[in-house]
Amino acid sequence: MEHVFKLSEIVGTSHEGSDAAIKAALKRAQATIRGVKWYEVVSQRGYIEDDGKVQHQVVIKVGFALDD
Repeated sequence: MEHVFKLSEIVGTSHEGSDAAIKAALKRAQATIRGVKWYEVVSQRGYIEDDGKVQHQVVIKVGFALDD
């Protein structure tokens, strides 16, 4: 069976670290996009808030199969 996939680029954030930011992005993607099959980390960065707290930001591409 042949599949055709679409890519969507999203950004996950977390104060807990990059892994938590990825998990947050995937959780949201799976709740709103049917058929998420894979992801790719595109970039990661951090944002330093006024109080010195670091917010991790991870850009991922999620791939999902298009419906027939």
